[in-house]
Formats: sequence, structure tokens, C-alpha cells
Amino acid sequence: MTKENKKHTATIGRRQFLAAGSAAGAAMIGGSQAEAQPLRASDTQFDETRDMICVGAGAGGLTSALFGKWNGNDVLVLEKARTPGGTTQKSAFWYWVPNNTPLRNAGLTDPREDFMRYAARISYPQSYNADDPKLGLTDWQFEMIGAVWDSGSDAADLLDERGALKYRHLDFAPDYFAELPENKTPKGRVLYPLEGNDLGSNGGAAAIASLLRSCAEEDIEVRTRNRVTTLVFDDAGAVVGVQVETPEGVRVIGARKAVIFASGGYTHNPVMRQNFLSVPIFGGCAALSNEGDFINIASSSGAALGNLNYAWFCPIPLEKAVAKDPSISGIFTVTGDSMIFVNKYGHRTLNEKLQYNELAQQFFRWDGAKAEMPDLVQIMVWDQHAQDNCASSDFGGLITPEGGDNRHVIKGETLEELSAATEERLAQFAGNTGGISLAEDFTANLKSSIERFNGFAAAGKDEDFARGERQVELLFTGPVGEDANPDNPTMHPISDNGPYYAALVVGGTLDTKGGPVTNSHGQVLDTEGTPIVGLYGCGNCVASPTGRAYWSGGGTLGPLLAFSYRASIQANKEPVRQL
Repeated sequence: MTKENKKHTATIGRRQFLAAGSAAGAAMIGGSQAEAQPLRASDTQFDETRDMICVGAGAGGLTSALFGKWNGNDVLVLEKARTPGGTTQKSAFWYWVPNNTPLRNAGLTDPREDFMRYAARISYPQSYNADDPKLGLTDWQFEMIGAVWDSGSDAADLLDERGALKYRHLDFAPDYFAELPENKTPKGRVLYPLEGNDLGSNGGAAAIASLLRSCAEEDIEVRTRNRVTTLVFDDAGAVVGVQVETPEGVRVIGARKAVIFASGGYTHNPVMRQNFLSVPIFGGCAALSNEGDFINIASSSGAALGNLNYAWFCPIPLEKAVAKDPSISGIFTVTGDSMIFVNKYGHRTLNEKLQYNELAQQFFRWDGAKAEMPDLVQIMVWDQHAQDNCASSDFGGLITPEGGDNRHVIKGETLEELSAATEERLAQFAGNTGGISLAEDFTANLKSSIERFNGFAAAGKDEDFARGERQVELLFTGPVGEDANPDNPTMHPISDNGPYYAALVVGGTLDTKGGPVTNSHGQVLDTEGTPIVGLYGCGNCVASPTGRAYWSGGGTLGPLLAFSYRASIQANKEPVRQL
């Protein structure tokens, strides 16, 4: 089949699909037929038209809009939630940009070939081949990962130069796998909003405020409470608009060039989570509006789907996850030196200081002999020393400072009392955890686990799980006391005397990272690999080239900016369609 015939066939197939009006696929994966069924422009009256429509008012949507505007386009941003910001608003907003300008100005190097090896090694370990010209990756994987290096710095610099997102360089921040031999630039790739304070949890709020201010200065309208439900196609098979649910009713808005989706993942769609993720997460810290809308919308229009089985994982507090508390944060820093995690049997089974994406996945171990997941709910246990010296709510820390939100905290004067109180708390959530309860010998095993840990802490070396031996574990351990072991400040012996504290921790997501497949220019592809004309996507609503991996702090936002930049450039090249 020639390229011309392939494109013609794909267009005809899409026309037939639109004529049939079928959205059965969407209904099966968590959507509804009414909200996903595409519309024909020839049968539709547009209420208004713009050059570009950006769906989602987080970092992806707002930067796509700004890039589009700076290319001379009339752009509208539509946001489903009541307020703009999305998941970005809650983030620390480190953004990981390979080969960035401050890195180069500091005399460091980040060659493309070395970056590719690092990314390929941790994203696709099952296929990585250092001797292969494409490192064992597929054409799509190789192209998409390369695009992050090619455009990330250009995107960051343009936002900085235009005053939309001024940055500072976090030259101290190590990559999450800084020790791998493939990583030739283990530090220097992280940028941070200049207006953020002390590198704390307000970076996202500062970034969104700055981006919204720039949108206002550029006369880019951002409409909240506008939920996009449907695409509009012209007779040639191009996307030329969207149908939107608004407080005033349903409207149809035309897009003369393109529609760019940056609407987030499907963290808060339990049907999609069950169908797509291979592990049982309990929720996540993404914006509550992240329900996988674009998966239903795009798949109903013939889009290919990819990477749906992976997410940006993080531990989360059980209570807030079950309550779908909008204030929930992932536990990005597991604070505490005199602290351990144990499972329902009282056994310590993991390195508590692993970076969050890797730590959360330790919870999903399946015991085939007992037909259970014994680590599904972890009990974080700490003493008064940790409470006095390690309390911090930054980055989701669970050792709460005095006067903070401590409803997740369980307390006991003795380990026996702590165990009893923990069992009572677990009973409250039995319907959410499959009835998990503590084993009869939990307290005895907990005491043994503490005794063993205390020996490691005194020596400064964790012989079971190597806690505190990697750069990222030292970065994210949180505050410690003046009596911290200089050889390993992540560990301190747990006291023989109470009071003791505990919290229930489960696996969750920052957000998911699968959805419609795009090419490296952000164009959504159909099942034959052909772009669906006029339809673009970036961020967590589309298939991520990172595969299973979390490259580094900011590894979500850096690539997002690269692809919003590339999508806006390609969208600007679209012909202006008369609507």
C-alpha cells in the first residue's frame, strides 16, 4: 500500500466510523456513548470559532496556548474544573530539562547520545541494547524520547524569555538513577520557577499564577467549568472543533487549525484504573477532574492507545485516598530517621527511602502461595524522636508538625497499644482493602523488625535494603535531628519507650501516563499510524514515551513542556479551514 493510499484509506475509515456514530469502545472503558460520539461539521452550527483550542488549564494547556499565541493564533483554553491549574497547581514544579541552558553555561555537558542511553535503559529495560543503533527501542520510542532532548531546552528558554515562566537552576538536584553508568549527567537537568519559594510545594502554584498572568497579558481567554465532550470533524476527516458542556448549556466551538488536548490522565476514573493498570492503586493526588476524558473522546474517533498500563506512581495516605480528599498529596518525601515501614505481618520488606515511583510499586507484591498481597497496606511506624526532629508536611511528609493536619496519625504509648489502634483503623477501611487486618503475631514481629533496624541504624548501614546509599534517598529524606548519624542520616534507632506513632500508606499515582498515541510533533495517530488531522495531545492524557520509568524529579513536567512546544509549532502549520 502506498503512503497516499494509506492516508486515503484511513480517512475513509474514519468517515465511515463517524457516519456510524459508534462509541461502544468508549462505553466499555469508562465513558458514555453520548459524551464521546463525534459530530459532523456539516450537521453542526458553530457558536464561535478560534484558530486553536487548548483543552485543560494546567501546565500543558496553558503553555500550548501561549506558544500558539506567540505564533500569531487566536487561542481559547477550555478547563473542565471550576478553577484553572489542574494537577500542576498542586505540584512542586521541578521540571527536568536535558541539555538546558544553565547546565551548559555551568560548563557541563549532556550529549544527546548519553541522554538517550540513560532514558532507554530505565524506560525499557527489557529491550534495552546498548549496541543497537536505536538502543533496542521501537521507532516510536526512539523518536519520542529524542524529542525531549531536542526541544525541552528551547521550550523552557522561550517561556523564560517571554516572562511566562522564569526559572532558576537546581544544580544540586540529582537524577533518580544518578548512579547508573549510562547516566553521564547525573546532576544539572532540573529547573524550578523563579517565583517559587524555598523549593517547597508551592512551585506549581507559582508556575500556574505566572502562566495565567501571561495568558491574560496576551488576551488568551481561559474558561473554567467548560467540559469538552466531543470532537467535530469536517468531511475530509479533519478535527475542526469541539462540543462543550458549559454552565449555560451545550456549545460547539470551531477550531480553524487545531485542537490540543492537555487534560490529564485517568487517576480518578476507577473503571479505567481497573481495566488498564496492572496493580490495584487506591487513588492519587491528581486533580479530581482527571477522569480520562480524552481516552474516550479520541478512541471513539479511531485513535490508537498506548502505555495505558503505567502511571507516575507514589505512596499516598489511605484515609485521604478513600475520601478522595482534593488536598491529598503524594508522599514524595518519606520523612523520619527513626522510622520504618512494616506490612500486615510486622515485617519490614522494603527500602523506605526509595524515590516515590519505585517505592509505591513495592506495595504490589503477590504471594502466590497465600494468594494475597501482604504489602498492599504498609504501616509507617515512628517514635517521639522522629516526631520531634523530622516533622514536615512538605512534599507529602506524614510526620505532621504541631498544629498540622494529623487525622491520618495513629498513636500508642506502647507498641501493643499502637498495634491495637492500628487494627481498629484498618477495620474502618476493610471494605476498601479486601479486609486486610494485622496478623496475630504482628506486635512480636514488629518488635523484631525494630530491633534489627536499630542495629543497622547504629552502624549506619542497612544490610537488608541499603537504605540511604543513593543520592536521591539523601535528597528526599527530610529533616533530621542534630544527633543524626553522619554516615547515614536516613536512619536512627527507634526508641525503646513510647509514645509511638503510625500511619497507613498505600500505593497511588501522581497521575496516569497512558492514552492516545501521538508522534513527536504531538499529532494524535490513528490505529494505522496516520495523524488524525487537526488533533493534538501532550502530557498525561496521551501515551508517554517514558514507558515504566520516572527519569528524575520533574520528569513529568519537562517532557510535557517539550511536547506542548512541538505540538503548538506543528499545529501552527495547519491550513486555516473555513468553518
